[in-house]
Amino acid sequence: MHIGLIGGIGVAATVVYYQRLSAAMAARGKPLELTIVNADVQELIRNNLADEREAQARVYAGLLNRLHAAGADCAAITSLGGHFCYDETVPLSPIPLVSAVKPLDAYFASRGFGTVGLLGTRVVMQTKLYGQLVQTRAVALEDEIDTLGQTFRIWQSPESVPNRIARCIWTQATVW
Repeated sequence: MHIGLIGGIGVAATVVYYQRLSAAMAARGKPLELTIVNADVQELIRNNLADEREAQARVYAGLLNRLHAAGADCAAITSLGGHFCYDETVPLSPIPLVSAVKPLDAYFASRGFGTVGLLGTRVVMQTKLYGQLVQTRAVALEDEIDTLGQTFRIWQSPESVPNRIARCIWTQATVW
Protein backbone atom coordinates (compact mmCIF):
# COMPACT_ATOMS: atom_id res chain seq x y z
CA MET A 1 0.00 0.00 0.00
CA HIS A 2 1.30 3.40 -1.01
CA ILE A 3 0.57 5.95 1.72
CA GLY A 4 0.31 9.69 1.16
CA LEU A 5 0.86 12.29 3.86
CA ILE A 6 -0.01 15.97 3.84
CA GLY A 7 2.94 17.29 5.81
CA GLY A 8 4.56 20.60 6.60
CA ILE A 9 1.65 21.78 8.74
CA GLY A 10 3.08 20.08 11.75
CA VAL A 11 6.64 19.14 10.84
CA ALA A 12 7.22 17.29 14.11
CA ALA A 13 3.99 15.35 13.60
CA THR A 14 5.01 14.50 10.03
CA VAL A 15 8.27 13.07 11.36
CA VAL A 16 6.39 10.98 13.93
CA TYR A 17 4.05 9.62 11.24
CA TYR A 18 7.06 8.76 9.08
CA GLN A 19 8.94 7.06 11.93
CA ARG A 20 5.95 5.01 13.06
CA LEU A 21 4.94 4.00 9.55
CA SER A 22 8.53 2.94 8.84
CA ALA A 23 8.67 0.87 12.03
CA ALA A 24 5.27 -0.71 11.40
CA MET A 25 6.18 -1.75 7.88
CA ALA A 26 9.61 -3.02 8.97
CA ALA A 27 7.90 -5.13 11.64
CA ARG A 28 5.77 -6.66 8.89
CA GLY A 29 8.83 -7.23 6.73
CA LYS A 30 7.45 -5.01 3.98
CA PRO A 31 8.83 -1.91 2.31
CA LEU A 32 7.22 1.43 3.04
CA GLU A 33 5.79 3.20 0.00
CA LEU A 34 5.32 6.79 1.08
CA THR A 35 4.87 10.17 -0.55
CA ILE A 36 4.73 13.41 1.44
CA VAL A 37 3.45 16.69 0.03
CA ASN A 38 4.17 19.92 1.84
CA ALA A 39 1.29 22.20 2.82
CA ASP A 40 1.73 25.85 3.73
CA VAL A 41 1.38 26.13 7.52
CA GLN A 42 0.73 29.88 7.36
CA GLU A 43 -2.15 29.36 4.93
CA LEU A 44 -3.55 26.65 7.20
CA ILE A 45 -3.33 28.93 10.24
CA ARG A 46 -5.10 31.76 8.39
CA ASN A 47 -7.87 29.47 7.18
CA ASN A 48 -8.19 27.75 10.56
CA LEU A 49 -8.45 30.99 12.54
CA ALA A 50 -10.98 32.41 10.06
CA ASP A 51 -12.89 29.09 10.02
CA GLU A 52 -12.45 28.96 6.23
CA ARG A 53 -13.14 25.23 5.99
CA GLU A 54 -14.08 25.16 2.31
CA ALA A 55 -10.99 27.16 1.31
CA GLN A 56 -8.67 24.83 3.22
CA ALA A 57 -10.50 21.78 1.87
CA ARG A 58 -9.78 23.04 -1.66
CA VAL A 59 -6.09 23.47 -0.75
CA TYR A 60 -6.03 19.92 0.59
CA ALA A 61 -7.84 18.67 -2.54
CA GLY A 62 -4.99 19.96 -4.71
CA LEU A 63 -2.45 18.22 -2.49
CA LEU A 64 -4.50 15.02 -2.44
CA ASN A 65 -4.67 15.09 -6.24
CA ARG A 66 -0.86 15.27 -6.29
CA LEU A 67 -0.64 12.30 -3.87
CA HIS A 68 -3.07 10.35 -6.04
CA ALA A 69 -1.04 11.15 -9.15
CA ALA A 70 2.07 9.90 -7.30
CA GLY A 71 0.33 6.56 -6.73
CA ALA A 72 -0.90 6.92 -3.13
CA ASP A 73 -3.74 4.59 -2.20
CA CYS A 74 -4.82 6.65 0.83
CA ALA A 75 -3.72 9.78 2.67
CA ALA A 76 -3.61 11.42 6.09
CA ILE A 77 -3.34 15.00 7.33
CA THR A 78 -0.41 15.03 9.75
CA SER A 79 -1.77 17.68 12.09
CA LEU A 80 -4.78 17.59 14.38
CA GLY A 81 -5.06 21.33 13.79
CA GLY A 82 -5.37 20.53 10.10
CA HIS A 83 -8.44 18.36 10.74
CA PHE A 84 -10.72 21.39 11.20
CA CYS A 85 -11.99 20.89 7.64
CA TYR A 86 -11.79 17.08 7.51
CA ASP A 87 -15.51 16.65 6.74
CA GLU A 88 -15.30 19.20 3.92
CA THR A 89 -12.16 17.56 2.48
CA VAL A 90 -13.37 13.95 2.33
CA PRO A 91 -15.76 14.43 -0.63
CA LEU A 92 -13.08 16.33 -2.59
CA SER A 93 -10.41 13.66 -2.19
CA PRO A 94 -9.68 11.24 -5.04
CA ILE A 95 -8.33 8.72 -2.48
CA PRO A 96 -9.52 7.63 0.98
CA LEU A 97 -8.59 10.15 3.68
CA VAL A 98 -7.69 8.59 7.02
CA SER A 99 -8.82 10.48 10.11
CA ALA A 100 -6.43 10.93 13.03
CA VAL A 101 -9.36 11.72 15.34
CA LYS A 102 -11.33 8.48 14.93
CA PRO A 103 -8.50 6.23 16.21
CA LEU A 104 -7.93 8.60 19.15
CA ASP A 105 -11.61 8.44 20.00
CA ALA A 106 -11.60 4.64 19.77
CA TYR A 107 -8.43 4.43 21.88
CA PHE A 108 -9.88 6.64 24.62
CA ALA A 109 -13.08 4.59 24.68
CA SER A 110 -11.19 1.28 24.75
CA ARG A 111 -9.29 2.50 27.83
CA GLY A 112 -12.49 3.54 29.55
CA PHE A 113 -11.86 7.28 29.27
CA GLY A 114 -15.26 8.90 29.10
CA THR A 115 -13.74 12.38 29.24
CA VAL A 116 -10.40 13.70 27.97
CA GLY A 117 -8.73 17.07 28.46
CA LEU A 118 -7.49 19.01 25.46
CA LEU A 119 -4.45 21.25 25.11
CA GLY A 120 -3.70 22.58 21.66
CA THR A 121 -4.67 25.39 19.34
CA ARG A 122 -7.45 27.73 20.39
CA VAL A 123 -9.75 26.29 17.72
CA VAL A 124 -9.07 22.67 18.76
CA MET A 125 -9.93 23.49 22.35
CA GLN A 126 -12.96 25.72 21.60
CA THR A 127 -14.54 23.20 19.22
CA LYS A 128 -13.61 20.23 21.41
CA LEU A 129 -11.54 18.75 18.59
CA TYR A 130 -13.95 19.97 15.91
CA GLY A 131 -16.79 17.96 17.43
CA GLN A 132 -15.32 14.84 15.84
CA LEU A 133 -15.06 12.81 19.06
CA VAL A 134 -18.08 10.53 19.15
CA GLN A 135 -17.34 8.09 21.97
CA THR A 136 -15.50 10.52 24.24
CA ARG A 137 -16.35 13.89 25.78
CA ALA A 138 -13.65 16.55 25.44
CA VAL A 139 -13.02 19.33 27.94
CA ALA A 140 -10.63 22.28 27.98
CA LEU A 141 -9.63 24.96 30.46
CA GLU A 142 -12.29 27.40 29.25
CA ASP A 143 -10.83 30.45 31.04
CA GLU A 144 -7.36 29.75 29.60
CA ILE A 145 -8.18 28.81 26.00
CA ASP A 146 -6.87 32.02 24.41
CA THR A 147 -3.63 32.04 26.44
CA LEU A 148 -2.95 28.33 25.97
CA GLY A 149 -3.87 28.48 22.28
CA GLN A 150 -1.46 31.36 21.63
CA THR A 151 1.23 29.64 23.70
CA PHE A 152 0.74 26.47 21.66
CA ARG A 153 1.22 28.40 18.40
CA ILE A 154 4.42 29.97 19.73
CA TRP A 155 5.62 26.60 21.02
CA GLN A 156 5.11 25.06 17.58
CA SER A 157 7.18 27.71 15.87
CA PRO A 158 10.87 26.78 16.16
CA GLU A 159 12.04 30.13 14.79
CA SER A 160 10.12 32.04 17.46
CA VAL A 161 12.25 34.00 19.96
CA PRO A 162 9.97 33.29 22.96
CA ASN A 163 9.88 29.58 22.15
CA ARG A 164 11.59 28.52 25.39
CA ILE A 165 9.21 30.60 27.51
CA ALA A 166 6.24 29.11 25.68
CA ARG A 167 7.54 25.59 26.30
CA CYS A 168 7.79 26.35 30.01
CA ILE A 169 4.21 27.67 30.13
CA TRP A 170 2.99 24.69 28.11
CA THR A 171 4.77 22.24 30.41
CA GLN A 172 3.17 23.87 33.46
CA ALA A 173 -0.28 23.72 31.86
CA THR A 174 0.05 20.01 31.07
CA VAL A 175 1.09 19.25 34.65
CA TRP A 176 -1.69 21.38 36.13
